[in-house]
Amino acid sequence: MGHHTILGYWDGGDIRPEPYEKIIAAALQEVREPVYLIEQNGGIHIAHHGNVHLSPLERPETAQPLVAVVPPLTPESLGDPDLKAALGVRYAYVVGAMANAITSVDMVEAAGRAGAIGFFGAAGLDVTAIEQAAVELKRRGENMPYGFNLIHSPGDPELEFKTVELYLDHGIKLISASAYMDLTPPLVYYRLKGIHRDPSGTVVCPNRIVGKISREEVARRFFSPPPVKIVDRLVEQGLISRTEADLSPFVPMADIVTAEADSGGHTDNRPALTLLPTILALRNQMADKHGFTTPLHVGLGGGIATPSAAAAAFSMGAAYVLTGSINQACVEAGTSDTVRKMLAEAGQADVAMAPAADMFEMGVKVQVLKRGTMFPLKAAKLYDLYTRHPNYASIPEKERMALERDYFRCSFDEQWRRTRRFFETRDPSQIEKAAADPRHKMALVFRSYLGQSSNWANSGEPTRQMDYQVWCGPSIGAFNAWTKGTLLERTDNRHTAEVAMNLMLGAATLLRASQLTMQGVALPRHALDYPPKPLSEIRKLMGTT
Repeated sequence: MGHHTILGYWDGGDIRPEPYEKIIAAALQEVREPVYLIEQNGGIHIAHHGNVHLSPLERPETAQPLVAVVPPLTPESLGDPDLKAALGVRYAYVVGAMANAITSVDMVEAAGRAGAIGFFGAAGLDVTAIEQAAVELKRRGENMPYGFNLIHSPGDPELEFKTVELYLDHGIKLISASAYMDLTPPLVYYRLKGIHRDPSGTVVCPNRIVGKISREEVARRFFSPPPVKIVDRLVEQGLISRTEADLSPFVPMADIVTAEADSGGHTDNRPALTLLPTILALRNQMADKHGFTTPLHVGLGGGIATPSAAAAAFSMGAAYVLTGSINQACVEAGTSDTVRKMLAEAGQADVAMAPAADMFEMGVKVQVLKRGTMFPLKAAKLYDLYTRHPNYASIPEKERMALERDYFRCSFDEQWRRTRRFFETRDPSQIEKAAADPRHKMALVFRSYLGQSSNWANSGEPTRQMDYQVWCGPSIGAFNAWTKGTLLERTDNRHTAEVAMNLMLGAATLLRASQLTMQGVALPRHALDYPPKPLSEIRKLMGTT
């Protein structure tokens, strides 16, 4: 048991405490019940009920020494209560927006129905596909909380603007802004459209942004009012009114920010243990500097794949936790069974960085799966050729033959015709630029391979498995290790809600265990284990239906 002091006394009447070693693990998982550790007959026993006297100096006649107390701690109590109320969620748990609708309509709905919130993965889709999802979620949603993703598109600002207009037209009031290095006019337009004062004079900003960041300078921009230059330009263009512009200094660009640690997709591979405290401190500085009337919230994403990780995030002060890679292996994910199987077999070291399709020329990279696919190596080869050659014709013939055989599976000219057809509807200016710059033409063709690789993975194209681009971080390996030998080891058992509730209940359980250790109680190893449970058992422990 370790060294302990007497906190007070416990009087249970007819209640018979049970031996500590036997039931400690189960007792901690009864998160709605307090845990009392009592010194009895030379050993330590546990009770959930009884009268407690927290005064070691006054011992009632029938009472026994109390050595530790753990109050109830339910998953609903984790995270920031103000944020949960503002978002209309029961749990401080966010299902992050994985691009190309991997975070699908079904997954967003599953998260919302479970009392959490999901963001539809709009990145990589055209506005027609995004609109279809918006209409469908509105039909299913009723009062269910959900949001949509808006990804920074430096190579296609028109798409970013059209997506914002779509969100405004369809009344999408919550977006996750990802991959932003700086603020853009479409993002500011979304934030300020409709801003007003209510009858009490309070500034109301109906469109809420969750900024996804991994750098202090980007977080600082989100925690600041919209830039004056962009605001003035929006007024000149007639997109916002002068009244809306005049209210912009009173609100931050985002009152919610996700500190993104080592994650799948676009990532700076930041360690969560240093990133979150830094962004929390910055949040406090910015709140003091600007005096915003609404609180600023910081959550943590990247590496949240086990109860221990979730518990650590909440212990460090995260307003919520965000999951990504582990959801891609769930049945609701908009990907293929082949990818789900590949993810279920991955370890923490089975990931690598590879060039990103959307920011290829800038050298930006994304974190992807390397087990079972050659994509990271192939993508790196394309970027190497792009940086070393001014045009496709200057690439040595042997390497060009390999590209056309193993990458394009057609001639470069045919691949360019296909790429051109794509940009004729997506962004015709790219075709004009390619006509004037053969190196840009080569980049567009290389980007077409990178872009298609994720679509092949999502559709499960069997002839292209070695080319699958599967975004994920090392968290998938931690998740697989935790679920090994349990019901969640099988991909057909991995449901979004079941994964979420296991993480949240497990986090609450482990935080209760940590309260015992801080009271000088030495826990047996099994007390720190939380194996995944069926949703029916979780609901029973949590007192929900």
